[in-house]
Amino acid sequence: MTAQKKRPAPTVDELAEKVTSGDRVGLARAITLIESVKPDDQLRSQELLEKLLPKTGRAFRIGISGVPGAGKSTLIDQFGVNLIEAGHKVAVLAVDPTSTRSGGSILGDKTRMGRLASEENAYIRPSPTGGSLGGVTKTTRETMAVAEAAGFDVVIVETVGVGQSETTVSKMVDVFVVVAIPGAGDELQGIKRGLLELADIIAVNKADGPNVEHAEKAAQEYRAGLHILAAGNPGWSPSVLTLSAQENKGLDKLWVKIQERHAKLKETGELAKRRGEQAVTWMRELFEQRLLAAFKGGRKAARQWSEMEDKVRAGEMSAVSAATQLSELASAGDEVKSDQPKS
Repeated sequence: MTAQKKRPAPTVDELAEKVTSGDRVGLARAITLIESVKPDDQLRSQELLEKLLPKTGRAFRIGISGVPGAGKSTLIDQFGVNLIEAGHKVAVLAVDPTSTRSGGSILGDKTRMGRLASEENAYIRPSPTGGSLGGVTKTTRETMAVAEAAGFDVVIVETVGVGQSETTVSKMVDVFVVVAIPGAGDELQGIKRGLLELADIIAVNKADGPNVEHAEKAAQEYRAGLHILAAGNPGWSPSVLTLSAQENKGLDKLWVKIQERHAKLKETGELAKRRGEQAVTWMRELFEQRLLAAFKGGRKAARQWSEMEDKVRAGEMSAVSAATQLSELASAGDEVKSDQPKS
């Protein structure tokens, strides 16, 4: 019995055609290519993105974050179904935390968003963070672009949780929604001031049953707190609303607020400015990633990197001294050399 020949990988042109024609297998393969760390794949993914770029930029880009247990997945599941019923195509980039011990991740988003996952006009892509900061993967921006090129007009990024580095998410979306819950304690329910200052909309979830009164009280606390925070920032006035994702109540108001915020940004020219700055931030991050990869790719640099890590770990050298020496090594150009013998 003869072995079947392995089907050749599609060319970049073929993959671009599959993505823009709405082929779901092609979309999945394109995102897998973008997430690959193989040098050849990275070159191909760069070419693919260049071809898809003219098809991007038309979607609502929404970031959704919140405290653990706030019901983000339930909210996105119901919210996405509502949007599809209204005629939209919804892509969800649900980012799973990677274990710092095992390197594994749960990748259970399609289970947590069961109804949305079964919709023909929805696409859910669970991806591990790989230890990157900001609650997103290193390729989230590229994945957003591919989803937009595939015709999804609402792209939602669900982040890992709340934290200081959630600013990363706000720098890649148009509207940033923070999901809160009633009855989680005082001091604005433990959500950090920094995260609140990033929010365009605060949605107090689980406003159902006996929690309705608590949710309204929490919303009032947020409005009072935000009024104080906004005193020094006249151009920033986030909305606060209550909803129940479980009972599908208030999600229509959330969509109206998102649309209003998006329209306002577009009207003032802030949307174009924001997206321009996001593109520059994307460029800088890619440059830093590739500069580091090129530096560690040189044999001498890689050896010294490993040696200094060992010394810092053992307390024989300070992190500052090690970073300084590595910077000097990079400045000397050794990061791209291969230790070839001098002629």
